[in-house]
Amino acid sequence: MNGEKQGLGPGYLTLENGEVFAGTLYGAPLTGYGEVVFHTGMTGYQEVMTDPSFAGQIVTFTYPLIGNYGINDKDYEAAKPALSGMVVSELCLAPSHYLSRRTLAEAAEAFGFPILAGIDTRTITKRVRQSGPLFGAIADRPLSVEEVAALGSAHRKKSLVADVSSRHIQRYAGNQEHVVLVDLGMKQSILESLLELGCRVTVVPFDTPFSQIQALQPDGLLFSNGPGDPADLLAYCGEWRKAAELYPTLGICLGHQVLALMFGAKTEKLAYGHRGSNHPVKELATGKVYMTSQNHGYVVKEETLDKRLLTVTYRNVNDRSVEGLCHTSLPIMSVQFHPEAHPGPNDTSHVFHQFLQSMRVVGAKRYA
Repeated sequence: MNGEKQGLGPGYLTLENGEVFAGTLYGAPLTGYGEVVFHTGMTGYQEVMTDPSFAGQIVTFTYPLIGNYGINDKDYEAAKPALSGMVVSELCLAPSHYLSRRTLAEAAEAFGFPILAGIDTRTITKRVRQSGPLFGAIADRPLSVEEVAALGSAHRKKSLVADVSSRHIQRYAGNQEHVVLVDLGMKQSILESLLELGCRVTVVPFDTPFSQIQALQPDGLLFSNGPGDPADLLAYCGEWRKAAELYPTLGICLGHQVLALMFGAKTEKLAYGHRGSNHPVKELATGKVYMTSQNHGYVVKEETLDKRLLTVTYRNVNDRSVEGLCHTSLPIMSVQFHPEAHPGPNDTSHVFHQFLQSMRVVGAKRYA
């Protein structure tokens, strides 16, 4: 069913450069402001909708039909979405899937964010690719440049991580190694991947001090994905480094970036980010190329790495950006991509097995 024929009424995406795109509004009749980004996956809109890494962003889907298999009860990556809105070409209002419980439009209404349908998403994607980071707002009328700028000022904050991180410690049973998962905006699939390996997992808020992490007596430490600029988290890197130097550690996405910051490197914003489930990444040790799921707007600046401490392990085939790191002497590793996938291929799920093995090696030495 075509998204242009039904809905709340006319809707508009106004970019900060003054360009306006007209379509039909669905979901919640709210003004949504954020960075306009694009996602290239053919499927996975439910995981994208609930991925905390999209906090404060308006996600444009490049695939022309979105919502065709509805929303189910099992593919949530968080309890509620943190994104500011969605932009789609055609929104399906009559999904067909045996697990579907409601339409994407109904989910957007329930969770309180707008969807703008009937839009030339190809043009928006080209604008972002040509102009670099671009902000805008979805509303029921065209906005002026000044109004968009005012929304930007109202939404500016130091870090989005505090909004999406766990508020309290959460414990999950397992009969294998104990992992403390530092929640920077964790996808549920990361937790599930650890639990499937039998790990006992303790999820802690992002600002948990080193002393409290140490008191939990973990076998390993995992820094999760999350939203925003990693440099906003520099104040926490000193405490995190103490923990990372003491336990086998894995960083994923934002976790990868903050691990680099802990050891003196710097990060920078990409022109238009990597968001999709088809990004090729080369493992330098083997020469193998994996298709990966990615969602990030920042990367580690390779020239700022202290090569005495950190070595590049994976590289993006398309733009040669840093996709993985390992410490030269400590059991610390990180990946920019998502080994848990969801959405996307699970080609790199071996990363979790490597992390598990590193905990077992260290544990064997400790108790030898």
